[in-house]
Amino acid sequence: MNLMEKINENIKRGIRSWLNVSQANPYVFNINEMMDFEGNAIRNRIWYRGDSNELEQFYEQNAEYADKYKFWSSKSTPGLEMRKIHTGLPALTVRTLAAVVLPDMGEFEFSSENEEQKQIWKDIAKPENNNFADKVEDAIKEALYIGDGAFKVSIDTEVSEYPILEWYAGDRVEIIRKKDKVREVIFKTPYSGGGKTYVLNEIYGYGYVNNELYLDNRKVPLTTLQITSSLENVTFDKSVMLAVPMMFYKSAKYEGRGGSIFDGKVDSYDALDEVWSQWMDALRAGRDKTYIPDCLVPRDPETGAATTPNPFDNRYFAAEGDQREGQKNVISTDQPSIPHDSYQASYCTALDLCLQGIISPSTLGIDVKKLDNAEAQREKEKTTLYTRNIIVETLQTVLPQVVSMCINAYHLMKNEAVESVEVNLPFGEYANPSFESQVETVGKAKQSGIMSIERCVEELYGDSLDDDCKREEIARLKAEQGIQSIPEPEIRTDAGEFRINGFTGGSDGSKSSEKNIPDEPGGVPGASEGGQ
Repeated sequence: MNLMEKINENIKRGIRSWLNVSQANPYVFNINEMMDFEGNAIRNRIWYRGDSNELEQFYEQNAEYADKYKFWSSKSTPGLEMRKIHTGLPALTVRTLAAVVLPDMGEFEFSSENEEQKQIWKDIAKPENNNFADKVEDAIKEALYIGDGAFKVSIDTEVSEYPILEWYAGDRVEIIRKKDKVREVIFKTPYSGGGKTYVLNEIYGYGYVNNELYLDNRKVPLTTLQITSSLENVTFDKSVMLAVPMMFYKSAKYEGRGGSIFDGKVDSYDALDEVWSQWMDALRAGRDKTYIPDCLVPRDPETGAATTPNPFDNRYFAAEGDQREGQKNVISTDQPSIPHDSYQASYCTALDLCLQGIISPSTLGIDVKKLDNAEAQREKEKTTLYTRNIIVETLQTVLPQVVSMCINAYHLMKNEAVESVEVNLPFGEYANPSFESQVETVGKAKQSGIMSIERCVEELYGDSLDDDCKREEIARLKAEQGIQSIPEPEIRTDAGEFRINGFTGGSDGSKSSEKNIPDEPGGVPGASEGGQ
């Protein structure tokens, strides 16, 4: 540090001392965590189930801090009760996302050298053995709204001669990590016995499966329950773990666990239900009201008492009759005005908040703007496409591991050595543009000279034509456009010879033909005399 820097530091220190500027004091914030991961998973499951009674009971029991002001935890004033309605949007979102992924999932692709592995997997995945398609559908849905989960393989020869594949949602799974690597997956299964609830922990690790039974967080012998008395710990090849966890997003709140698509959206779902419930309540309160003079009110024919109107329809209200001379008892009807535009704007805004970043309204069949053309609809599908890509990429990573796990479990059943399983899972494209728009786009690219005929055919037909048909189509297009293939000249410089169209010439000027065609003048067929 030179002299000038020392002087500057002394000046700064003096000014800071003169201004009496002190360092910021550290603050301590105490935040009470309302739920652990399992409690959060239970809340998400209740939202997915979509039962209004369950939602109200859950929030009334959890009415603390911000939750006590939510729509589902609020109570109406006695006599002014309002009907609470759930829109069912969370479950619809999850089911639709699963529906746009599963139909495009192709068959597992094994290499030609692994035909035996392919046959083993086909037998394991049969509906009578494991019904793999249904398990994948359940896994996608529960991993989306709960956050994560795991596949596991168990072996029970009394039930099946093949490995039994099971899916456990995240609220029944505990994932143990070491240096960000999965070391163990604990599957929790509740059992009832003697009026008590026991929890079986199946600990899956590399090369072992251990079983532990708990009662109120206290470990008890497996023989306590008859259903667990026959369970035994198993050891096998340490390179294999018969469990594969799966998550689409990472949780921002619970380290090492998956994130639900409901995270950050629960308040929006609550607001949407409130807007819709208020709208329907306004419609009910806005029914036309008929005012009838007391002398004209319908009466019970037996007692003569005035008939009380039904609180649901409120078809009439009693009014005092006017008995003055010249007055008439007239029945009048009043129709309140309902601000539909305001309710609709609030509903659309709440709906947008629920769907932002997850799925497009058009994917759910919601026609927000009826004048949108096909191109605008495809633009709206981009949000769905982004979410779908995340799901597809995860499935392409996880499901091949599940296949490998099942095949190696089969080898372990047969006391055979485990092996490496290489398998690929292809997925089709989603929301493809129409053939007419593809022709227009590819045609413009071809006319601009930036796309070859081969690429045009590939873009237009994709997987709808096999390679032989594509080659035939390319040859026909080239023939129609007058494009012919001409053999390229072959030059041999090592022996001092050249070769053109089947004729060989030496460096001394001699020429010979490999074909039985006589030489014409000049040594090359078709050449004029004296010219080459």
